[in-house]
Amino acid sequence: MEQPSKRITSIPESATLAMTAKAREMKENGIDVISLSIGEPDFKTPKHIQQGAIDAINEGKYFAYPPVNGYLDLRKAISEKLKRDNNLDYSPNQIVVSNGAKQSIANVFMSILDPGDEVIVFTPYWVSYSAMIMLAEGSPVFVNGTFENDFKVTADQLEAAITDKTKAVIFSSPCNPTGSVFTKDDLEKIAVVLRQHSDIIVIADEIYEHINFSGKHVSIGSLDGMLDRTVTVNGFSKGYAMTGWRVGYIGAPTWIAKAANKMQGQYTSGNSSISQRAALAALNGPLDATAEMAEAYKSRRQLVYDLLREIPGFEVNMPEGAFYFFPDVSHYVGKSYNGTTINSVGDLCLFLLEDAHVSLVTGEAFGDPDCLRLSYAASEEDLKTAIANMKESLAKLS
Repeated sequence: MEQPSKRITSIPESATLAMTAKAREMKENGIDVISLSIGEPDFKTPKHIQQGAIDAINEGKYFAYPPVNGYLDLRKAISEKLKRDNNLDYSPNQIVVSNGAKQSIANVFMSILDPGDEVIVFTPYWVSYSAMIMLAEGSPVFVNGTFENDFKVTADQLEAAITDKTKAVIFSSPCNPTGSVFTKDDLEKIAVVLRQHSDIIVIADEIYEHINFSGKHVSIGSLDGMLDRTVTVNGFSKGYAMTGWRVGYIGAPTWIAKAANKMQGQYTSGNSSISQRAALAALNGPLDATAEMAEAYKSRRQLVYDLLREIPGFEVNMPEGAFYFFPDVSHYVGKSYNGTTINSVGDLCLFLLEDAHVSLVTGEAFGDPDCLRLSYAASEEDLKTAIANMKESLAKLS
C-alpha cells in the first residue's frame, strides 16, 4: 500500500519550494518566467569564501567525517562573532553547526518538544516553522502581527497567548516574509513578559542579520536575563550568498546544544567539511561584499516600493530588512477574468504565474491569507519587468 505516514500527510508542502518548482517546470517548457518566489540572493558567493573551500580541497585533509557539531575552529570563530557583533556570550561548546539554519531550527524543536507542548509563533512567519513544530509533535500557537503595526507582534499579544503548555516562542528579525525588524525597544518589551515566565525558551531566527536597513541589529539574547534561555539561529545563506553551501548554526544553552548535537548525530552527522572551511573563510574575511549586497538590496527595495504603490489595490509597507515585500492584495479576491474567478490570494498567485509569468507565494503559507510575498533578490531589470507584467495582468481582473 502506497501510503505515507500520518506524520508526513499532516504537514503541507513548502509553499515557496512548490511555487519555485512550478516556475522551473514552466521555464523547462520554454516559458520565460521571472521567479520572485524564493528567498535566494542573486549574487555569487564572494571570491575569498570560494577560495577558502578551494584551499581546503588542495590541502587534502578535510575529506573525513567532521565532528557532528562542527570543526572546533569554526565554532570558535562563530563564538567570537556572536560576542563581537551581537553581545552574546556562547562558548564554542554551545555552538552547533548544521546543514543550514533550517536544520538548526528543526534540531531545536526535536530536542525540546514533547507531545502537546505549545510553541508561540509570531505571524506572519517563515513557512517551515509550523511544519517543524508539528513534526516534533508540538502545537503551533499563532499570534498575528498587524499590517498597521508593521506586522510586529506586541508584548501584550504575547502575554495573552502564554499558557501552562507554552514551551517556546519563535520569531525572525529581520523577518521573513515581511521584512519587519524588532527594535531594541520592541525586544525589551517582549523580554519583560518573558522574564515572568522563566521556563519558556526563546528561538530567535537572525539569518537576515546583515540585511538590515533600520540600524544596528539587536539580538534578544543580549538583553538582561535572556541569554540562558535563548537559542540564537543564524547562518551564511543570506548575508554571504551561500545558499547552496548549506551552513547554519545555533548558539544555545548548553543542554539544548548537547541535545541538538545528539539529534543531528542520528540524522545527518556533521555538515559538509568543505562547506565549513568556506564558512570559516567568510567569518575571518572582510565584509565588503556583504555590505555591497545589502546596499544593492536597499536600492531595489526603494525601486520595488515605488512600483508596487503604483498598482491599484496593493497595500504596501516599507520593509526594514531582509529582501521581501508582503503587500495586502485582498482587493483582488472575488474578481475574475476570462471565466477564471480569484477565490483566494493563492488563486491570484497562480493567475499571475500563468498570465504575467511571475512566480510569487501566497501569504496564507506565512499565516496571512490577505497578502502575498515577493522577493526582490533579483536584478533591477527583472524586477521592473515582473512588476510591469503583474500590473498589466491585474488590470484584466474585474
